[in-house]
Amino acid sequence: MSDSDTTLFGKIIRRETPADIVFEDDDLIAFRDIAPSAPVHVLFVPKTPIASLDAARPEHAALLGRLMLAAADYARREGFARDGYRVVVNSGRDAGQTVFQLHLHLLAGAALGGFGARH
Repeated sequence: MSDSDTTLFGKIIRRETPADIVFEDDDLIAFRDIAPSAPVHVLFVPKTPIASLDAARPEHAALLGRLMLAAADYARREGFARDGYRVVVNSGRDAGQTVFQLHLHLLAGAALGGFGARH
């Protein structure tokens, strides 16, 4: 098992830890953040363990694209795409990444000032 297999997100993927899952397919899972930074704060996580964006490789390109498209599709489906949303990826400790499995934050539901979303 790799380090990212043992993260909180790996445990959610394996259903060892409960989460409010809002989307899932064979490659991705999305769930509400337990400490939201906005009225809507959903984390999109690839099921393939990748520690961070910096650890991603060319062979992950299609998966990364699917990650972004899944977030955009969710925003449209939930009705907040028109007003706007933010997608954030933190890579590394100095960027605020605290769970070392690649994920993106989708933030929406209010006017978003500045940059935020730590994990």
